[in-house]
Amino acid sequence: MKVEAATQNDVSAIANILSHWNAATPWMPRVHSRAAEKYFARMMVSRGWVTVARQGSRLVGFLARDGGEVHALYVAVGMRRYGVGKLLLDAAKSDTQALGLYTFVANEDAQRFYQREGFLERGRTNGAGNDEGLPDIRYEWSFEQ
Repeated sequence: MKVEAATQNDVSAIANILSHWNAATPWMPRVHSRAAEKYFARMMVSRGWVTVARQGSRLVGFLARDGGEVHALYVAVGMRRYGVGKLLLDAAKSDTQALGLYTFVANEDAQRFYQREGFLERGRTNGAGNDEGLPDIRYEWSFEQ
């Protein structure tokens, strides 16, 4: 597997990963249309935020971050628990001194993953600040922890 910067040719695959994750997650409300997911993917790629993991020619995951703020980390259905997320996160860690992100309280798998990867919980919200209106948790990691 390799990690590299995303290109505009990756936008559809990134949007597909987002859409499939949403469809496979029963507690996640569908608040964005397929077109909005594609727009979001295009915006993140055009801003230079996205790195992708490829297995051969297949895009199997992506991480989007603006400096130290992670906006998205998603892995394709069928590729979860094979180290794709860790590979993407390790690449981000190697490029910065600190990372921060939010994950939903309902996303217990993500919580375990971030804690295992050295992130510490720094706070919780009631969800008023996210599109889905779901409670979330702020996690932070720093090189010096």
